[in-house]
Amino acid sequence: MTNLAVVGGGVIGLSTAWRAAAKGHDVSLYDPEPVRGGASWLAGGMLAPVTEAWPGEEDVLALGEESLRRWPGFASDLAKEGVDPGLAGHGTLVVAFDSADAGYLDILADHLRRLGRVADRLTGREAKRLEPGVGSVRSGLHVPGDLAVDNRKLLQALYAACVDHQVRFVRERVERTPDAEAVVLAAGAWTGRLHPQLADAVRPLKGEILRLKPRRGCLPPPGHTVRAVVEGKPIYLVPRGDQELVLGATQYEAGFDQAVTARGVRELIEGAERVFPAITEYELAETAAGLRAGSRDVLPYIGVLDDGVFAATGHHRNGLLLAPVTADAVVAWLEGEKPPEGVEAASPARLHQKEHV
Repeated sequence: MTNLAVVGGGVIGLSTAWRAAAKGHDVSLYDPEPVRGGASWLAGGMLAPVTEAWPGEEDVLALGEESLRRWPGFASDLAKEGVDPGLAGHGTLVVAFDSADAGYLDILADHLRRLGRVADRLTGREAKRLEPGVGSVRSGLHVPGDLAVDNRKLLQALYAACVDHQVRFVRERVERTPDAEAVVLAAGAWTGRLHPQLADAVRPLKGEILRLKPRRGCLPPPGHTVRAVVEGKPIYLVPRGDQELVLGATQYEAGFDQAVTARGVRELIEGAERVFPAITEYELAETAAGLRAGSRDVLPYIGVLDDGVFAATGHHRNGLLLAPVTADAVVAWLEGEKPPEGVEAASPARLHQKEHV
């Protein structure tokens, strides 16, 4: 049994603490506000490695698909602990409004076809048939294998599972690596402050997100996750089982500023109105801004640092998606086993390799 300190109480830290404690390790988790204090609480909940794929980012796709394969078992194990995390298999519809958008979908569809992934190109009429509430679209791409999860149910389920497995919660913000036999750094955008090897490798990326609810007489939320690029800006609408609709996401460099801006809210609503016009009559239930942890490239840092501390950070937009594979990688490290497929490419050792190129 290993004495393990996990720094960070978001989806990565909680998943790691749960999986490690379930294996019999003695786990302490450090976070001043676990569950609600970080970007995971504000996430859209998309588990969509295929829709996020792009030529040249094959390592990201491979890691994402490995984690997606683990998600049904991960969710099932969590439900057996007592709380259903709200995993949904409704797939993703990506829509295009003009020739430039349609060209983007052509590139994405061709890339996925070469990789042997399932993605169906749709005409505008077919996209409307699949989702009658979308606006006047030129074409679409349907990715049936994408999943989504209710991020807040997931975090609450993970917290309950950690409590059941006697994880100790230390509700304070740490300024340095805790004293323990093994340490996992999973503090998201703040991880760079905890270790010199990550100081210039992890940065905060600000994103605003809105939650809306249909009022009486409104068209209900779409049945699929709907994604689009509107005037060069990505936007997504993720339905929840309780008729809530999550709308995101702006993204820009703003340091550690977490204020919601009028510009960000305006951009999201204007973009969403074009994608799903009925949204303008919805009740605006919540506005918030969170800080994702960006890496130097598009891959996270999952692996051992020089001093034996394990990095689990830099997940960017994919923290929820990559939680199962990241937690399993930590457990493999603790147990002296081989890590999951795809994790080696995310090793923080690549930081040193680039420094010496």
